[in-house]
Amino acid sequence: MVKIIGLILCAITDNLNIFMIMIKFVFYLTFIVSVAITAAGIILTTRIRSRSRSEAFSFLLYFQVFIYAFGFYGLWGQAAIQSILSSFASAEILERISDLALLLGLPFLVFAWLMLIRFSQSLAGIRKRSLFIIGFLVVNFIVLTATGYFITGRGTFDTKLLIKEYFVAMNIIHYFVAAYIIHFRWKEGPLIHDYDRKIIAPVIFLIMIVQCIPLVFYSGQPWLGAVFIFIFFLGNSFLPVYFSYGTLVPAFSEETSVSMSFDEFCRRYEISPRESDVISEICNGLSNKEISEKLFISLQTVKDHTHRIYIKTNVKSRVQLINLVKDEIRPEK
Repeated sequence: MVKIIGLILCAITDNLNIFMIMIKFVFYLTFIVSVAITAAGIILTTRIRSRSRSEAFSFLLYFQVFIYAFGFYGLWGQAAIQSILSSFASAEILERISDLALLLGLPFLVFAWLMLIRFSQSLAGIRKRSLFIIGFLVVNFIVLTATGYFITGRGTFDTKLLIKEYFVAMNIIHYFVAAYIIHFRWKEGPLIHDYDRKIIAPVIFLIMIVQCIPLVFYSGQPWLGAVFIFIFFLGNSFLPVYFSYGTLVPAFSEETSVSMSFDEFCRRYEISPRESDVISEICNGLSNKEISEKLFISLQTVKDHTHRIYIKTNVKSRVQLINLVKDEIRPEK
């Protein structure tokens, strides 16, 4: 009888060892896939940004950088802490360090959400509103500070549950706002086709819901954590993949861009009325001093307008700006 029990215990131990080896293999594989998805997403977004020259794709690139920074620092950082410190740190200290590291990664997530909202606004043709950005950052960092206070406090609540609920709730809010902005046609007019708006808006919200499902049921299971991380990285690659290989590509090709009017050009790049005047005079060959005299503004104001125009149109010189205008604006008939 004792021998039978011993054999059973040995079999259980062997099975547990095999299971732990499989879990480690799954995590290593998931990490490699995460790196590959991140590299592909950033490369694709960079190509789209250089091809379209639209400010919307600059925001998309920043979103990719911040969201994947959170993925590696906030998510994979937890796995690194567990594997490195577990052998010589107590469970309580290990949990504290893990919670603090995750908290320090949350600002990356906040800025990723901001870039997602700005991307959706730019895609929908909505002009930048400084008060919105300030309000967004203030509200998010108040919530983030409150979350950090409770996490680093001495309360008896479950900090992992608090962080999980924060991620799920804030993710739903921000992705819903982004999907709402993209889905509805605003008076400024979107930069993309209606067909693409109706695809992108529900898909990004659905992807967010799918991302949150394994997190809702997560309570320390390693395999469920690996599933969540995989879906997190894969889901955030949808936008660059769609813009690279979906039906949106023709809307930003050179063939389409040459059919724009000057007003459409200014709307696409979010050029203000005064900046449009400066562009017109630059294309007429006037110097900064001549532009300041003609528009009755200071020389420094002309330089400031020119600098902002360069940033919005992703050019670095007058020659590049003039070539961009010539390439994208149809001649008057």
